[in-house]
Amino acid sequence: MAKRDFYDTLGVARGATAAEIKSAYRKLAMRFHPDRNPEDPDAEHRFKEAAEAYEVLRDEDKRAAYDRFGHDAFDGAGAAGAGFGFTASSFADVFDDLFGEFMGARRGGARRGADLRYNLEISLEDAYRGRQATIRTTTTVTCEACAGSGAEAGSQPIACTTCQGAGKVRAQQGFFTIERTCPRCQGAGRIIEHPCAACHGTGRQAREKQLQVNVPRGVEDGTRIRLAGEGEAGVRGGPPGDLYIFVSIAPHRLFQRDGGNLFCRVPVAMTSAALGGAIEVPTIEGKRARVTVPAGTQPGHQFRLKGKGMPALRGAGLGDMFVQVTVETPVSLTERQKELLKEFDAAGAPETHSPEAHGFFTKVKELWDDLRE
Repeated sequence: MAKRDFYDTLGVARGATAAEIKSAYRKLAMRFHPDRNPEDPDAEHRFKEAAEAYEVLRDEDKRAAYDRFGHDAFDGAGAAGAGFGFTASSFADVFDDLFGEFMGARRGGARRGADLRYNLEISLEDAYRGRQATIRTTTTVTCEACAGSGAEAGSQPIACTTCQGAGKVRAQQGFFTIERTCPRCQGAGRIIEHPCAACHGTGRQAREKQLQVNVPRGVEDGTRIRLAGEGEAGVRGGPPGDLYIFVSIAPHRLFQRDGGNLFCRVPVAMTSAALGGAIEVPTIEGKRARVTVPAGTQPGHQFRLKGKGMPALRGAGLGDMFVQVTVETPVSLTERQKELLKEFDAAGAPETHSPEAHGFFTKVKELWDDLRE
């Protein structure tokens, strides 16, 4: 059966770029991988067909030969046939080229350093204003004595003779090639004959670092701040990891936060709630705000102070502050005060000075009357 055109196989135009060809193959390889399609007998054929097409089109010389002679360039019938061909080992190279970066299979054993986490607790006032915090963290840095090579001064690591510096060895099983970490160099691809005395051949040393962290205005509980390159040093010349600052906001003694809004419970004397008046309340910016309490204010009533809340983390504007009234019942009354309250209670009808209580107990009485019938 005649082979399909390689460009048709990958679904790309003849003028496609190398990036477009690689992207097309990646999608097909993920879609038709035999492990993902165990019950589809055609999947392995499509997978192999796509790999063969990519192996040719990713190489400039092979692609030029294919564009000129077609499939004859690789079966010996064309002028460019010599030296070209698709084997299981070339397929392994294709797979490594495409997926090696995602699986950490980098030549030489270089690996990115680990990311680190630091928990930073700040006050609500700090979250309102923003601040610059100084933190100290213990991490690993590149060894200065050997510059990260792991070898003592005057010597250099040598390539592993087992894997030829690849850090991995391959064993072919039919069409597929099984790949595993080199048992001699443990994936490093090189052997250190004379380890550095300062880092014992690891190329890294533990060290405490002092860093400055800019905490933005309006930061919320659980916000994550990334400090690129401040994590652990990479292994064998790999890039460093990152440091992630997780911000938590300590509970405040007066305010509760809900997004951009603040809530504050303020006790008001019974006489002030009954007669009306004015109170002063604190704000998160460190100032005072005057709130007028109307006569007859009930417990739980909220007053809104516009723009007295928290700044937005992303964007402009301020949230609001809500003052919730809690009416305080008098305690430790003198005999005279008790007499005055009794006189007050007797001077007016309950439905006038305590309408909610009067209405509630009226409904209770009606319920009891209904139950007796």
